[in-house]
Amino acid sequence: MTVRRTVTGVLAAAMLLMNSGCARSPVVTFYTMSALAPETSPATADSRGIAVGPVTVPDLVDRPQLVTRISANKVNILESHRWAEPLKSEIPRLLAENLTRLMRPVRVSTYDQSASRTADYRVVVDIQRFESVPGEGVTIEALWSVRRGAKGVVEKGHSLAREPADGTGYETLVAAHGRALATISKDMARALTISMSQP
Repeated sequence: MTVRRTVTGVLAAAMLLMNSGCARSPVVTFYTMSALAPETSPATADSRGIAVGPVTVPDLVDRPQLVTRISANKVNILESHRWAEPLKSEIPRLLAENLTRLMRPVRVSTYDQSASRTADYRVVVDIQRFESVPGEGVTIEALWSVRRGAKGVVEKGHSLAREPADGTGYETLVAAHGRALATISKDMARALTISMSQP
């Protein structure tokens, strides 16, 4: 009887520890960036297509976790605050959505979509900086080029977008990154408009 009670007590203690351990597991929050608001102008016929990608990002932020800069030589990798999809997928998707709204009715797709195979223009993007500073804002720096079929590169661009964070939470940093990418999208749209107007 004593042995049985001891075993029962040990099992109960183990279950209590397991339950208390689960209760202390951190809640993970997932984030995604927003595209520009849809344009309300009527679409006209245009059969040309644009493909966005490939897009490269710095190794430091090429991970599920949000990375914030604490100082010039220190960053914080936030285990409980994560991107809903890899930045290498989300950034080209967001740029394509923005360009779709800025350049209606031209068709815009991402590099990995089947429509990109027949695109007349391609925008290749190299994200040089993707920085988040809590309570301050974000910085995105990108080098990009517009390529037209067999002609190769027809336009090159460099965009540097800084956006303040409207608050102290991580969601405000993510929203600021969305606005910064919108600024970069507008730079690309201007270059594409020039390229597409040339014979």
